Amino acid sequence: MSASCCNHTPEDQLRDSRYRRVLWAVLVINAAMFLVEIVAGLASRSASLQADALDFLADAANYGISLFVVGMALRYRSSAALAKGVTMGLFGLWVLVTSFWHVVYGTVPEAATMGAVGVAALLANAASFALLWAYRAGDSNMRSVWLCSRNDVIGNFAVLLAALGVFKAGQGWPDILVATVMAGFALQGAWLIIRIALAELQVRHVH
Repeated sequence: MSASCCNHTPEDQLRDSRYRRVLWAVLVINAAMFLVEIVAGLASRSASLQADALDFLADAANYGISLFVVGMALRYRSSAALAKGVTMGLFGLWVLVTSFWHVVYGTVPEAATMGAVGVAALLANAASFALLWAYRAGDSNMRSVWLCSRNDVIGNFAVLLAALGVFKAGQGWPDILVATVMAGFALQGAWLIIRIALAELQVRHVH
């Protein structure tokens, strides 16, 4: 067995144990909010809520993967981060396609539902963000988890702005605009995670 698997200090083991507890907490939060937002997004015909719901689902899956690789060798953690980066990129592309569909059909979402669910999602993501703050400067896998949480908080503020825009304008374009911006964040985060993970894998390969 490689030294990278066995060379954990007591400090590393304590950090990994704490990180697992944090990941379990944010996994439960994100899985619950996915169920809430996907139902609300479909009921209110909101592209941004549906996009945010898919983001919660992707994050819950990401946290589950991260739980699996905590304490493993760097190559496994980096490979998991690479897979998550690709997933985030695909999510961003899916949101763009969904937004285009809503433009074509001229969908006008329900602003009140968007606002209420947006507030609940913001509180959930703010809690996850606070829990993950201490791990924002870790390896690529830890960074990918924190980046997901950071993007979610930004996205929730955007959903609330979209709800206000839909309420004021009586049209669906604010919802579409926010969904498109959220897709951009997903693609930007995916590129950053993939780049860091590939660099770590390259270093591992060289050594």
